[in-house]
Amino acid sequence: MESGKAEKEQPRQSRGARLKKCFRGALLLVTAALFLTRFYYEPRVHPRQISPYGHLSSHCANIPPISGSEYYTRQTNLAKALRALNASAYIAEPGANSQFYGNFSSSNWRLSERPLLLIISASSDSVDGEVQPQITILTPKFEATRAKTLPVPNPLGTVQYVEWPEEADPYAAALSAFPVRGPKTVFVDNSIRKFIVDGLQHADPSMEILSAPLAITAMRERKSQAEIDILKCANEVTLLSIRQVHREMYIGIRESQARGMMSEALAAAGLKEGENAALPHGSGTDRSLKKEDFALFDCTAALHGYYSDVTRTVALPDSEISEEHVRIWGDVRFAQSVALNAAKEGVMTREVDLAARTMLELVGYADYFTHRLGHGIGLEVHEQPYLRGGSDDVIRVGHTFSDEPGIYIEGKVGVRLEDCFYIDSEGNGVYLTESVGGQSLSPWEP
Repeated sequence: MESGKAEKEQPRQSRGARLKKCFRGALLLVTAALFLTRFYYEPRVHPRQISPYGHLSSHCANIPPISGSEYYTRQTNLAKALRALNASAYIAEPGANSQFYGNFSSSNWRLSERPLLLIISASSDSVDGEVQPQITILTPKFEATRAKTLPVPNPLGTVQYVEWPEEADPYAAALSAFPVRGPKTVFVDNSIRKFIVDGLQHADPSMEILSAPLAITAMRERKSQAEIDILKCANEVTLLSIRQVHREMYIGIRESQARGMMSEALAAAGLKEGENAALPHGSGTDRSLKKEDFALFDCTAALHGYYSDVTRTVALPDSEISEEHVRIWGDVRFAQSVALNAAKEGVMTREVDLAARTMLELVGYADYFTHRLGHGIGLEVHEQPYLRGGSDDVIRVGHTFSDEPGIYIEGKVGVRLEDCFYIDSEGNGVYLTESVGGQSLSPWEP
C-alpha cells in the first residue's frame, strides 16, 4: 500500500519541481533585467525640462534681510526726531513706511475700512534719560491675535497692542498710545488715507495732524549700506535675467512669451515679480517681434521688500535695425551717462534731469523725451526724491535713483534705457548694476 501511494504521488512532486524551476528562471531573468537597467540605461531628459535660469538662484542667496538691530536704530532715530520736533507720535498704515519702521506692510495686512495703525512715540529711559521708541499697534479687537503675529522688531520687547471693539471709536482708542501731557502735534505717513486723519482729528480737535516733514522722510530716502546691498543684488539679478531671456529670444516671438520667460527667470532668481513688460512697452497688445523691431524690457522685482527697476531696448542677432534707430539708441545711452556724471551730492535733482535733456536737445531729440529722468527707488518702485524739472530737492549720500532717458517717436521708434544708481560716500553716482557690467554696451549687448 505504501509503495503504491508513493508511485501515485511521484508525478505531483515532479510537477512541483518543474514549477519551482520556472519560478527560479523567471526570477533570474527579472534580476538580470534590473541589473542591466541600472547600469546601462541612462534616462533621457527633454532639453525643455532643464530651466535655462537655474544658475540665477544663487546670485542673491547670501544677501540677508534688514536686521532687527537696524530696525531698532530706525525706530530710535524716529523717536529722537519726534522729541526734537516737539511732536507726540508718528502714525503709519500698512505700507512702505510701516515696512521701514515696523517690518510689515500691506502684503502682511491688507488695508480695509477697519484701521490697523503703527504708532511710534518717544519715551525716556528712567535711568539715564535716553530717548527710546515706544511701539504701539492699534488693531481691531477681533483680529488682535493675528495682529500680534506681525513681525514687529523691538529689542526692548515693549510693543503694545491697543484693541478696539467694533462698537468703539478706533481713533479715540488710538489716543491712549500718545504720551500723557505730550505735545499736540502728530505726524502721519504721507500716503495715509484721509479718513484716518479725519477720524484722529475728530477724536481730539485740539491735535495738529501734519504730514511727516523732511527730517523724518529723509530717513527712508537715504539708504543704509544694508539697503544698498539688497538693492544692488535685486537690480543685478534682474539685469542678468533680462540678458538670459534675450539670449533665448527669436524673431517672431510674441510679447506674452517673452514676458512669461522673464517671470520664470525672476522666480528662479528668488525675486518677487513686479510689473514687467516685454517688446512694445505699454502697447497692450501681443504682437510678435519683427526683424526691424527693437524689443523693450521694463522689469521690476523685489528682494526682501526692496525693488529693482531695469529697462533695456535690445535687438536680436537676426534683427535688421536701421542705422537711424541704432543712432537714436546711442543718443539715449549717452544721455544716460551724462545724467549719471551730473548726479553729485549737493546738486539739485532738477539739474540732473536738465543735463540729460540738454544732451538730447543737442542732437535734436529733446522734444521726444517726454517724461522725467528718474525717481527714487527702495521699498517702493517710485518714491521720493525725483529727478525732474522744477524740483528743489538736493541730492545726498545714500540717495538712490533711476536714470532712464528715452526717445519716443510715435509710429516710428521708441528707445529707453534704465539703470538705477546710488550716491556713494564720496558723493558720486554709482550704478547698482555696476558689478555685472552696468549700462548696455549696444542693442545686442544688454
